Amino acid sequence: MIPFIAKKRSKLGILMDIRKNKLLYVMLLPVLLYYVIFHYAPMYGAIIAFKDFSPRLGIWGSDWVGFEHFQTFFTGPYFWRTIKNTVLMSFYELLFGFPAPILLALLLNELRHSLFKRTVQTVTYMPHFISLVVICGMVKDFTASEGVINDLISFFGGERSTFLLEPGLFRTIYISSGIWQHIGWGTIIYLAALTGIDPEQYEAARIDGAGRWKQMVHITVPGLMPTIIILLILEIGRMMNVGFEKIILLYNPSTYETADVVSSYVYRVGLQDFNYSFSSAVGLFNSLVNFILLLCSNWLSRKFNETSLW
Repeated sequence: MIPFIAKKRSKLGILMDIRKNKLLYVMLLPVLLYYVIFHYAPMYGAIIAFKDFSPRLGIWGSDWVGFEHFQTFFTGPYFWRTIKNTVLMSFYELLFGFPAPILLALLLNELRHSLFKRTVQTVTYMPHFISLVVICGMVKDFTASEGVINDLISFFGGERSTFLLEPGLFRTIYISSGIWQHIGWGTIIYLAALTGIDPEQYEAARIDGAGRWKQMVHITVPGLMPTIIILLILEIGRMMNVGFEKIILLYNPSTYETADVVSSYVYRVGLQDFNYSFSSAVGLFNSLVNFILLLCSNWLSRKFNETSLW
């Protein structure tokens, strides 16, 4: 009886909150509709991963094949290559790309000249608003044999080469260009978190004789840790989702060895080879791994640091 009463009170509380803040819920409605229509409603189509899908027969009319496509992927020649490249690409992004905006935010926070600080922020934000196609075009031009980078190498006596044709350089180009494009935009949330730190802590530290370095280590960084941990959990939950658009725009058959990831493999098999069921199976496996990583990272964070998404 008591759980029933508690549940009824909870429902009444939700209804009262909707009546009280109805305008806020109306503003939220387009966002909810977007996710329902474009993210949740199409999820029923994932069933084709277990079928031999034919556009003529439709999803429900196609033959059921169970886990055949998953077995084909796990035993195929490209399984370990795509998994290895995806994990390495994500690991390097996490290792070099994730700390970059944190370091920039800490450096910007230490600047006292407001005009110079705003100028640096504006310059570092700008690449984020450039189209990805344009970014990839710039990367191709800069790394071409007649590009600016090769001009500098040639000036110092080196030999020219097309960097995007060398498998060993693809990950470096991919990660470094991503850092350049997003480092400024990534600082926004950290700079916002820094404004929530109590200024009295800095005053007390200065009275105790702490310099700017010790203030940053003992006040600023601990104040950022909850934000860093939440964003790290989200980043780990996206580890298998390496941006295939950028990879597709930059890679070529000569760099498949180090550039081909799960998402680009799904694109080639699904859209270029028209093997929709197989590509759906690979994509479903990829999403499942991401979901498990998200749960594990959240559990570890909650256990050891008492900060988590839920």
